[in-house]
Amino acid sequence: MTKNKAKKKVGSSTIALNRKARHEYYVEEKFEAGLELQGWEVKAMRAGKANIADSYVFIRNGEAFLFAATITPLNVASTHVVCDPMRSRKLLLKRRELDRLASQLDREGYTLVPLALYWSKSWVKIEIGLVKGKKDHDKRQDVKERDWKREKDRMMKHKNR
Repeated sequence: MTKNKAKKKVGSSTIALNRKARHEYYVEEKFEAGLELQGWEVKAMRAGKANIADSYVFIRNGEAFLFAATITPLNVASTHVVCDPMRSRKLLLKRRELDRLASQLDREGYTLVPLALYWSKSWVKIEIGLVKGKKDHDKRQDVKERDWKREKDRMMKHKNR
């Protein structure tokens, strides 16, 4: 007899993406962190009610916090809990990672920005990036390169026919 394999779940594990971050910043390094959440926030994330577009990460007293991320509460989540959609949420990182990030943030021009919010098994994880801001001419160059790549792919596709 063969053992039944676990069925893969249909759908994506991504909850929210910060697409603007890759356009606005150079991503130097990426880190994965857990989130300290309340029950109503997990329910809202399962329903896809999270937004990390304008949020950022700051380090205070040796702990990292996610600021300005919006998790819209569900209407049926709970009646006795007061839901604050914009509260600061603690990030769960190892001490060595926190110390390294704090030292790198002291350098000029670096900041921490959330890149993606996703499920890892039954845990919510956030991918944060150590980033440096782009200038306007850098953004225009990226757009030109992306357009050229798209045009090149089209030409190669039609050439092979």
